[in-house]
Amino acid sequence: MAKKKYEDENVLVISRDLFDELGSFQGLSLEPWSYLGAILAPANNYFLDRNEAEDDPSHKQIIPYVIFQAGDKYLHYVRGAKGGEKRLASKGSLGIGGHVNDTDVDPENRAETVDKVTYTKGVEREIREELKIVGPYTQRIVALINDDSNAVGKVHLGVVHLIQLESENVKANEASIEKLEFLDVEELTKLRKKMESWSQICFDGFIGLLE
Repeated sequence: MAKKKYEDENVLVISRDLFDELGSFQGLSLEPWSYLGAILAPANNYFLDRNEAEDDPSHKQIIPYVIFQAGDKYLHYVRGAKGGEKRLASKGSLGIGGHVNDTDVDPENRAETVDKVTYTKGVEREIREELKIVGPYTQRIVALINDDSNAVGKVHLGVVHLIQLESENVKANEASIEKLEFLDVEELTKLRKKMESWSQICFDGFIGLLE
């Protein structure tokens, strides 16, 4: 029997049917709350073994995708080979992303679904795991990403968070995050073709328009 690629990891998903009912799209939606009310309604989401979810496009894994802005610059890094998603290795990225897991659910009130509070807890955990941030920041949800043009995108739905930092005092907390730096729009334009598809979509959809 083949060994599971992801051991004991259950990730938050919705059905592809629900996404289609809400209004599926390709690329970026700047109206995230038209979807999130339904996505984060406990009756509509559930946890699925990641090994199954990664190969089953009848589900969409809900992925917080967090972009960091300091002044007129944005955090950019390169995904190293040690990252969890091998299909994105060596690609440039504007977003820190990760799954919401069943371990994010309050153990005193264990459930098989997620509400807005649990989702937010999962986002904050992902940020702590991947980055060391010094100083306060604010955040807001600005968009959703869907990219059915490739195998990775077909099984994921991104929720884009924009975090505004008071300084560029940010360091990588995982070996998979390489060449981390803050760049302005002009500098990012030169790197766009080397970015993963979600970063290209975000850049084209709103970041690159701010120059």
